[in-house]
Amino acid sequence: MNTLSRTCTLIALLLPLSQLITTPAQAQAYPNKPVRVMVTSSPGGATDIQARLYSAKLTQNLGQNFIVENRGGAGGRIAATFVAQQGSRDGYQVLAASPGFTIAPAVDDPPQIEPLRDFEPITLMSKAPYALVANPKFPVATFNEFLAYAKANPRKINFGISSPGSAINFAQVWLENAAGIEMTVLAYKGTGPTTQDLLAGRLDLIFANVISAGPHIRAGRMRPIAVTTAERSSGLPDLPTFQEAGLKDFEVTTWHGWLTRKGTPLAAVNVLNAELNKVLKLPDVVKIISEDGGIPVGGNPEFFARHISSEIERWRRLAKIGGIQPNFD
Repeated sequence: MNTLSRTCTLIALLLPLSQLITTPAQAQAYPNKPVRVMVTSSPGGATDIQARLYSAKLTQNLGQNFIVENRGGAGGRIAATFVAQQGSRDGYQVLAASPGFTIAPAVDDPPQIEPLRDFEPITLMSKAPYALVANPKFPVATFNEFLAYAKANPRKINFGISSPGSAINFAQVWLENAAGIEMTVLAYKGTGPTTQDLLAGRLDLIFANVISAGPHIRAGRMRPIAVTTAERSSGLPDLPTFQEAGLKDFEVTTWHGWLTRKGTPLAAVNVLNAELNKVLKLPDVVKIISEDGGIPVGGNPEFFARHISSEIERWRRLAKIGGIQPNFD
């Protein structure tokens, strides 16, 4: 037997052994080590709270730690850019995102990230409305009364937005454009100052998170007008939606969804999608989301991808209408 024949025979004998050695490691089910969950906001915000809720459930259900890391700032760009450029492609690093994720590519020139180019959508977890609320002394009680007053008094309504380039800014632009009204828009740094000035009577109207607005509404310090989701809010079930009030297709929500870096194996994406959908059906999770005025969503990655695409298209259109510039606060 010549040297080549002996070599081929040896390879043939060793190959089954090598397969026995490598197959168990390859066959280990995902996840087999801790998963890092990168959050686009600082600790304590709604995105962070939900990410920690889901991570705790996944840790319990899958037997691996899902570790939350906060990389807030620049409207979510810091965390998203980190994952897109430096994140792993193995399913062991995911991004917990909110509306800033789709706003950034709509207003940045050039965009730092392209969501559907740079990421694999996993699951759209939940959405929640904003409420259009008024100072109690403002002389309207319904959406139709608000429209009539705004049209009769152009630029005489003082409307506060939490920051330029935010989802609330886009909602304000859409409201003015769709309703054919003009208001005096005052930009603040954060929702706290806008809330304070509305309560003090220095603002007539704002868009507020339904959770933060709830106590003020119940105490009579704010008058709710309508909510921005297509469905009524569980937190304010008697309040009509903008669509019910006559603004066709109007929907601006704060939402929470999970993604991972483009190129992540489909098997890992599918495991995460299936497990997150299970989490969204747990009674205690549904209760927590509903008590926060939210609506559990779920669905497959394709559904989330369509949501992302429609959001970006909408923000780009509204950015042109309202001249909205990037916001890096």
